[in-house]
Amino acid sequence: MAKEKLALKNWLHEATTRKITFSELLLEKNAQELDVAKSDVVKQMLEMLEVMKSSAEYGLSGVHSRSNLTGGNAKKLLAARQNASFKNLLGDLVGDAVTYALAVAEANAAMGRIVAAPTAGASGVLPGALLAVQKNYNLTDEKLAEGLVVAGGIGLVIAERASLSGAMGGCQAETGSAAAMTAGALVDMFGGTPDQVGQAIAIAIKNMLGLVCDPVAGLVEVPCVKRNAGAVVQALLAAELALAGVSSFIPADEVIDAMQEVGERMHCSLKETADGGLACSPTALAWTKVYFNKNEE
Repeated sequence: MAKEKLALKNWLHEATTRKITFSELLLEKNAQELDVAKSDVVKQMLEMLEVMKSSAEYGLSGVHSRSNLTGGNAKKLLAARQNASFKNLLGDLVGDAVTYALAVAEANAAMGRIVAAPTAGASGVLPGALLAVQKNYNLTDEKLAEGLVVAGGIGLVIAERASLSGAMGGCQAETGSAAAMTAGALVDMFGGTPDQVGQAIAIAIKNMLGLVCDPVAGLVEVPCVKRNAGAVVQALLAAELALAGVSSFIPADEVIDAMQEVGERMHCSLKETADGGLACSPTALAWTKVYFNKNEE
């Protein structure tokens, strides 16, 4: 008999029935699975959080990738937002989230140390949102650690029901999954119900369904870095809608299953092979030719 796949609906129902938060349920399950105290799980999350903070700091220093294709934009955006004449269209919270998301993604491209959340290519989304809400709402590191527990649980379900890999499911499986993990974590951190956590997950993935993985020259730089910035906005949007009581017509597990189906139907040229999409634009092809010829000299 085939093993039944993990289902968010079961966890969400259990948390609702027991009248505990989703983070409390997942913290309990993690501790049981690892055979450690819940405090040990929190400690591990706090260690990951410190890496995320360091990654953002490194990215904001203006680092560039070895290829010099990406880098410096997080620092540029931060400087612009600090200028009184700059039209801060996103506002403080979203602007901070985008800045941090860019910073971590640029740190990754520059071979800095990051937390794969859930992948290196999507590593900026979760820390981008967490660091921004901490700054704007004075949240403690412990509260962010709870968010990381929730994000990890969501990622676990997505990994089993679909994929977290761009090579398997396109960028929807990377930045899309990161957005869903982030959205669910945010809802729980701000007092949302388990059901609202599920709604946020569904909304986030729905809004990024079908996103292809088309890295220029096969490098995790263009368009990957800026997609982290876009995904963190989607995560905040999904969380806000869910906290306001907006629901998804399609349940979270079914949305994840749909993402898996879309990934399977997606042509291989659009799944991290650099054989389609933006990777095959004239500008990208010209740059790729120069880049590889230079490295062969």
